[in-house]
Amino acid sequence: MAQAQSIRTQSQPDTGDTYLLPGETYTSITSVIGDVPLTPPMKTPKGWIFGFAISFALLMVFLVSVSWLLIRGVGIWGINIPVGWGMDIINFVWWIGIGHAGTLISAILLLLNQGWRNSINRFAEAMTLFAVACAGQYPILHLGRPWLFYWLTPYPNTHGLWPNFRSALDWDVFAISTYATVSLLFWIVGLIPDFATLRDRATNPLVKRIYGVAALGWRGSARHWHRYEMASLLLAGLSTPLVVSVHSTISYDFAISQIPGWQVTVFPPYFVAGAVFAGFAMVLLLMIPVRTFYGFESYITIRHLDVMAKVMLATGMIVVYGYFMEVFGSLYSSSKYEQYLLYNRLYGPSAWAYYGLLFCNAVAIQPLWFRRVRQNIPALMIISTIVSVGMWLERYVIIVISLEREFLPSSWDRYIPTVWDWSLYLGTIGLFFTLTFLFIRVLPMINIFEIRMYLHQETERAHRREAALHGHGHGHGHDHDHGHAHASAD
Repeated sequence: MAQAQSIRTQSQPDTGDTYLLPGETYTSITSVIGDVPLTPPMKTPKGWIFGFAISFALLMVFLVSVSWLLIRGVGIWGINIPVGWGMDIINFVWWIGIGHAGTLISAILLLLNQGWRNSINRFAEAMTLFAVACAGQYPILHLGRPWLFYWLTPYPNTHGLWPNFRSALDWDVFAISTYATVSLLFWIVGLIPDFATLRDRATNPLVKRIYGVAALGWRGSARHWHRYEMASLLLAGLSTPLVVSVHSTISYDFAISQIPGWQVTVFPPYFVAGAVFAGFAMVLLLMIPVRTFYGFESYITIRHLDVMAKVMLATGMIVVYGYFMEVFGSLYSSSKYEQYLLYNRLYGPSAWAYYGLLFCNAVAIQPLWFRRVRQNIPALMIISTIVSVGMWLERYVIIVISLEREFLPSSWDRYIPTVWDWSLYLGTIGLFFTLTFLFIRVLPMINIFEIRMYLHQETERAHRREAALHGHGHGHGHDHDHGHAHASAD
């Protein structure tokens, strides 16, 4: 029992920091967070309706783009002979990267007993699932015959069409499917106690029944909490290596090739750091407006934003180190192909993307060294937006610039995305935000029971601090008497 409760219920280290504003009670936490999904449909905020309408319109753009793609084929995209991978794979890697912050916050920070994750883990986990759902569309659509995507799975058949396990595309299938499955299970398990809370607070019989079924009979007994803690820890242990393995596997799409700019051994850790970097930028970009719109300033405090900005700065500097290593590798290798790739990035037709990513990912994050900037909400919004653009440009540079100028000058060509490339990209953004708005409307965005548990820990910590102060005063008195007795004896 003690082992199962060792992470969530053990005392927080007394650093003097708190991530919950004073004045909150168990009742206020439950009502403020739980009343959002229980709002009657006719009282839905107009801001939510407006945002959902825009997202749904972009989702319709996605459906039109996919329909036209299935009718005409991948020729509607801007891909050509040297650039066989274009916007499709760029957006795929970008979306997968965005999803990494959720697993880092939910799993690794849980195992490290970091209290600041309690207010943002639910939202970050949902963002992970929605980003993976968007990313998963691209490899299937890129196949040309997406209705045969099941050929990538190792199914037994009489025709011998087993997948090629030496292909990085097949590795992606296993990595992403495992990542999505474990993340979904972790997310659903974490929702069970909150489903029970919504079940008990709902007044509409149908809504009460829906949340009751989702709660799986949760009654909050010791046995239920014991099993919940064990399941959470097991899933956190499974999710932790996935943070490293998934984007490392995706980096092998490039690193196992012979194309200059791709066969770089630093790609796996470089891609993982970049994924967490992009993910935290997106978490900030989404959480700040939601925090303001729903009045969650007591639960998502300035201190939360400060810590997330620190993580973004740390991972951003790792990405900058990767940029330096790419340049150093090109110059140190004495390979004319690698050196020409560097020259092409600096002076080629797509040099604008390289300089853009250097500004967005290396220069724009430097103000985060200062606390005043990290705690300035408009500054965080601007920097997070710039970082999101910069990480997309990074994928563009890696894929397009490396392919536009390959070994044979006779096959060189420019890559220019078509309107269908952009419409599919905007469509997946619409899919992402449509799912996000639905999540905000029907599920608690912040983990209710973990915030209440954190309030309990903070209360206990305050009591211990007060007792220590009183005990410290008595201890000084004893020490004084003890020293006086020694002096008398001497």
